[in-house]
Amino acid sequence: MKRIIITVVGMDTVGIIAKVCTYLASNRINILDISQTIVQGYFNMMMIVDINESVKAFEDTASELEQIGKEIGVVIRCQREEIFESMHRI
Repeated sequence: MKRIIITVVGMDTVGIIAKVCTYLASNRINILDISQTIVQGYFNMMMIVDINESVKAFEDTASELEQIGKEIGVVIRCQREEIFESMHRI
């Protein structure tokens, strides 16, 4: 299973989760786990997703999600699971 970590951070607005999840579903990317919180108007979401069935390369997915983030006023970052784990191992 090829998994990536997606983080979404920014001011809370209507439709953030819908926009991200619609993109993932339309690209055959399965959400394995999701956590989101809103603290004093700041939206924070972390997702673990499976990209095995996606026809797009990781780089394209990351770039397109980053662009969606710009359109809706949040920052969306994607990291490969193995890199995320390496960075947070200490």
